[in-house]
Amino acid sequence: MDSAALVRRYYDALDDHDYDALEDVLAPAFSQRRPDRTFEDRDAFVAFMRDERPNPDTSHHLESVVTADERVAVRGRVTEGGTTLFEFADFFELGDGRIGRLETYSR
Repeated sequence: MDSAALVRRYYDALDDHDYDALEDVLAPAFSQRRPDRTFEDRDAFVAFMRDERPNPDTSHHLESVVTADERVAVRGRVTEGGTTLFEFADFFELGDGRIGRLETYSR
């Protein structure tokens, strides 16, 4: 799977609530830094998305996906029922066919 397809699979897994697929695309040492919190490993991130996600009924709409080797940048919108809740920019670092690190910015 190429890097853009891997990242798209990440968003599909989130939107579809497919937590097995989400776990598959993330490296065990996955970390995410975002404005409201930091996740230090895959298990913590997947558990949060499955059990504590503030609004699970959202969708990610990708405006652009830019790849450079093992790095991917995505700009998009999170929507609920057709209404944009916020815009985001995600910066992924990949390795061994999985997502190792993610930095998220939002407005």
